[in-house]
Amino acid sequence: MKPSITAFLAYRGRSATQESVRQLQASPLVRKIFLLAGDRGVEALPGTALIRVDSMRSTRTMRAIVTKAGTGHVLLVTQDTPVIFGQFALERFVSVAEATGAAMMYSDRYELRLSVRTPHPVIEYQSGSIRDDFDFGPVMFYSAPMLRAAWTDIARTSYAYAGLYALRLAAARRAQLFRIGEFLYTVAELDARTSGEKLFDYVDPRNRDVQIEMEAAATAYLKKIGAYLKPKFTPVDLAAGKFPVEATVIIPVRNRVRTIGDAVASVQRQRTSFPFNCIVVDNHSTDGTTDTLRGIAQKDPRVLHLIPGRDDLGIGGCWNEAAHHPQCGRFSVQLDSDDLYRDETTLQRIVDHFYTGRYAMVIGSYHMTNFDLQEIPPGVIDHREWTPENGRNNALRINGLGAPRAFVTAVLRALPIPNVSYGEDYALGLAISREHQIGRIYEPVYICRRWEGNSDANLDIVRQNAYNHYKDKIRTIEISARQRLNAAARTRRRR
Repeated sequence: MKPSITAFLAYRGRSATQESVRQLQASPLVRKIFLLAGDRGVEALPGTALIRVDSMRSTRTMRAIVTKAGTGHVLLVTQDTPVIFGQFALERFVSVAEATGAAMMYSDRYELRLSVRTPHPVIEYQSGSIRDDFDFGPVMFYSAPMLRAAWTDIARTSYAYAGLYALRLAAARRAQLFRIGEFLYTVAELDARTSGEKLFDYVDPRNRDVQIEMEAAATAYLKKIGAYLKPKFTPVDLAAGKFPVEATVIIPVRNRVRTIGDAVASVQRQRTSFPFNCIVVDNHSTDGTTDTLRGIAQKDPRVLHLIPGRDDLGIGGCWNEAAHHPQCGRFSVQLDSDDLYRDETTLQRIVDHFYTGRYAMVIGSYHMTNFDLQEIPPGVIDHREWTPENGRNNALRINGLGAPRAFVTAVLRALPIPNVSYGEDYALGLAISREHQIGRIYEPVYICRRWEGNSDANLDIVRQNAYNHYKDKIRTIEISARQRLNAAARTRRRR
C-alpha cells in the first residue's frame, strides 16, 4: 500500500501557517490536512478542513485526531509556528517509521532567532523519559494504527491539559518513540528564555491545575507498566547508632568566594536545642574560597573545612565525603554554597520534622530571590504537588524534589550518592522513596539565590540535553527497580 500522511496543524489564523500548508500540499504523501483551531473566528485555508478544538492538549482534541487519522501516518504540529520542512523530510519520516515500526517519530530541528538558524538537537527517548516536558519539538510523526491502539488506554479520561501527554505515554507502552538524529525541519524559536528561567515552570502555582492532570496521567501509566508503588513505607529507627552531633549541615563548594561566607554565616546563626556542626567540602577552589573558609574554621570549631584527597569529585562525591566523615551527625542537611537558611530556626524545624513521622528524608520549601535577596518569580517553591500517598510516584514525572534536602545519615551512608554535579540529589530521593516515606515542610525555610554564577543559570542546548538525558536515565533505573520490586512481591504472594 502506498504510504500516506494525514496532517494536523495547530492553527490560530496566522499567515505563517499558510506556508506550512503549502509545503504539505506540494507533497504527494499528504492525503489530507486538518487545521486544529480553538478560535471561533478563524476559517479553513484553501485545501484544508477545520476542526474546532478546546485546546491542543485535551483528550477531546486527541479523540478528534484519532477519528480522522486514516490508515497510514499522522503528522502532528502542536504549535502554530512556521515550519519549514527540509529536503525530503516527510519521505524520511515515512521510511524510518516503516523501517522501525515505531509508534512515533521525532527529530532534531533548526531554530530561527533573529534570522539566525541554530541547531537544536534533541535526546533519545527511554523508559524513564516520562516527564511531561520532554522535548520532542513541535513536530511529531505517529503511526496511525499505533495511535488508535494507544487511544484505547485513555478513551475514558477527560483531560483538559494532559490528553497529548497521556496519549504519548500510552503509545510508548506499545512501541518505541524513535528519534531521528537529523535536522528535518526549521521553526522559529518557541521559548527564548534562559534555561534558568524555565527551570521552575512546573512548580509555578499558576500551573497547579495542569500539574494535577499530569500527575493523574503519569500515575495511571505507572500502574499499567507495573512501576506504581502503593503508599506503604518502612519507618526509620532514628535512635539507631551513635553520632558526635545531632545534625550536620553539608556544603559542597568550588569557587564561590562571593557567596560561601554568607552561606556559612547562615548556619552559624542557627539556634537549636541540640549540638550541630557544618562540614564544608571545598572541592579544590582556586578563587579565594579556600582562604575564606580557612579563616572561618579557625574561629569556629563547629565549622569543618574539608579538602578532599581526590580531584575527581562532583557535587555527589563531595556529599559522600561529608556523609561518611566521622564528625557527621545523625542527620545530614543540605545547604548550597549560593544559598542561605531563611532564619535561625531552619535547622531546628528540619530535625524536629524527622521525628514527626520517622522519615528517612525531609525536604523543605524555599524562597527564590536574586543575589540581593529580592524576591523573583515564581516566589515560594513549596512543591505542594507532593502528597504522602502519591508523592513518590509523581516524583518520577517531575524534574526535582525541592530544597533544602535532609537525610538520616545512616540511610545516606547505605546509598552512595552518584558522583556527578547534576541530578545526584534527585537520584538519591527517588531511591530513598522506593522504601521510605519522605517528609515535607511546606513553609519556606530556605533562600535560593538565582544569579549569573549559578551552575544552571544559562545552559546551552548541549548541556541541557546532557542534564535531561541523565535525569531520564535516573528515572529509567528507578522504574526498573520498582517493577522488579513489584514483581518480587507478586511472586511471594503466589507462594
